[in-house]
Amino acid sequence: MVIKVLAIGDVGSIIRTIRKHTKKSKIHLINVPQDGAGIFTEPDDVELFKTWKVQEHVKKINEIKDEFDICLTTASERVAYLADLNYVAYYLGRDIDVPRFKKNSTEEWQNEPLFNRNFFERKFYWNAFKNAVAHVAGMWQYEHLAKYTKTGINSARIPIDTDEFNPGIEPIKRKKTKFTFFSPMRMERAKGTDLLWQAIKLCKSDFEVLGVDWFGETTKEEREFKKKLIDEMPSQIKLIPPIKRSEMPKYYRFADAVIANLFIGTFELVGLESVMCGTPVIQYTNHKRKIIVDKKEIKQPFLPFSNDPKSIADVIDKVVESKEFREKLFGEEYEFVNEIANPEKCAEWWDELFEDLTKKYKSIRKNSSPLRVKLRMCGFLIANRLYSYKIKKLLLGSSSSKTGQTIYDNQPQNNS
Repeated sequence: MVIKVLAIGDVGSIIRTIRKHTKKSKIHLINVPQDGAGIFTEPDDVELFKTWKVQEHVKKINEIKDEFDICLTTASERVAYLADLNYVAYYLGRDIDVPRFKKNSTEEWQNEPLFNRNFFERKFYWNAFKNAVAHVAGMWQYEHLAKYTKTGINSARIPIDTDEFNPGIEPIKRKKTKFTFFSPMRMERAKGTDLLWQAIKLCKSDFEVLGVDWFGETTKEEREFKKKLIDEMPSQIKLIPPIKRSEMPKYYRFADAVIANLFIGTFELVGLESVMCGTPVIQYTNHKRKIIVDKKEIKQPFLPFSNDPKSIADVIDKVVESKEFREKLFGEEYEFVNEIANPEKCAEWWDELFEDLTKKYKSIRKNSSPLRVKLRMCGFLIANRLYSYKIKKLLLGSSSSKTGQTIYDNQPQNNS
């Protein structure tokens, strides 16, 4: 019997990749509309909600939910909660280190809150968190998940679509005059962009870095940081326009090496994708952050093991100047990535989880009382209105374009 999974939301096209390889499960994916940088990073073959309005999302889910056995959410458990589903919450990016149920929620490296929800909204998001039948996270996200639940599942598997990211891809047609790095990440403190700027000043080798003109701008603090980055940008950095996801493998193949995250201390999609394309990657590894796969710890091989600018500069110079060093590094990286990011192994893991959960929960329906479900939605809509600018709009007929009922007002740019 095939398990029918309804997936809501998709960060980094991870669910899209998983569904291509599951054997016991069939996943139907619906994602939120894309804007900002999301229009570049999102693939074209995924169904999208037609609006940002949460009520419309819930209406759509209620219309189709009985066709499925269980739900999987990424950054969207509120919709599954409002639709009264049994759902697995899968946490990636900012979804759990900056939770909406925490007052003045912000990242460890910033002072300005990313979310400033009122008491009733925080209560709603806490209930949505608790209501999940399972919580899954890996890498640095699991450290944060463990603060809020003792039953979280730790898995660092992040699948890479090897149909799209592989060494057989033709590189872009671009003139190359010197050793070229590709660094497609958003430029911000969380990616270590400032550390890269400092390291480049210490480098002795000759190279250039193709970076994407994409900066973190969600908060005032991030916008000020962007200005500083632009003012201090090294001459080796060559900015190119944002790239469609379908073009990314061509750039990985063109580059001699890739520079990925130099701050977090664990891998992200950029590092995995580049290695799958046959290109070595530089990214900071913090061995205090454990990588768990099938309940076993696996050591990361990515260099450097310290993210001070001098260590980063030393690795950059070695990668540029020594083919032997590059090949040895890539060999170790590929062995690791082929275990962590193998899409078939990852899909098998999810198949087993879905199978276990559907044995325990016989229906996608939570079967809360109709009154409780209705009060849940009413509470969410009322809480979402309890802001001065929304009250002003209601009373004075403000021309504000905010929706009033959607949590995506002041929606930040894409977070992958």
